[in-house]
Amino acid sequence: MNNQILYTNESNVTIITINREAQRNAINREVREGLANAFRRFEEDKEARVMILTGVGDKAFCAGMDLKEAAETSIGVPPKGFLPVIGDNISITKPTIAAVNGVAYAGGWLLSQMCDLCIASENAKFAITEAKVGRGMPWAVPLMQMLPQRIIMELLLTGEPITAQRAYEIGYINAVVPSRNLLEAALAMAHKIASNAPLTVQAAREMVYMTGEMGRTAALKTATHIWEHVYRSEDAQEGPRAFIEKRTPQWKGR
Repeated sequence: MNNQILYTNESNVTIITINREAQRNAINREVREGLANAFRRFEEDKEARVMILTGVGDKAFCAGMDLKEAAETSIGVPPKGFLPVIGDNISITKPTIAAVNGVAYAGGWLLSQMCDLCIASENAKFAITEAKVGRGMPWAVPLMQMLPQRIIMELLLTGEPITAQRAYEIGYINAVVPSRNLLEAALAMAHKIASNAPLTVQAAREMVYMTGEMGRTAALKTATHIWEHVYRSEDAQEGPRAFIEKRTPQWKGR
């Protein structure tokens, strides 16, 4: 870690925070490197079951690329692995939640997009601003499955922001909450997930991503394969047993 990325644990939930409030949590080299290290640390931590990604302050989740750094380095095409992106160049097998505490522009939208779930404060705004500064947005391809085409086209071509409420209405985020309650709401969701059987949670997440681009028959076959090891696990027997014995399940993740 470095001082621009904060890494904390609350029980079995990890909180990763971008710590550049004065720069609206913009992405510079230290943020990129810190996020990569933090993501790997979370994935390797056997006790951590859910990750929350957020930013310091109440103005910005992340304003995107640090344009001052970009101008100074004259960056053209970003090199491979330039930004650690979950599901692309960083592998994470556990659930992730974006807690969007303000503007999420350009690369900031990408950081919220790559998480499995998203909760936003009432003052949050989302925008794909690259058209305004002459940059590209190949990272936005997953939005084709997340949003209607007309809305995606408007976002890409105008570069104008949408409110958290609008993002909720079009199905991009899971909930909108008062700014003061954002982390509390994200932690509540994270703890609900963390209390469930970890193998089932991980397999459910894998199924959504693996079958998203498949036809029905292929998706059903893939899902059957994904779930086989869950059915055969010790946890699959522990869950029903705990229910009958009226106690909390003791998940072993095996």
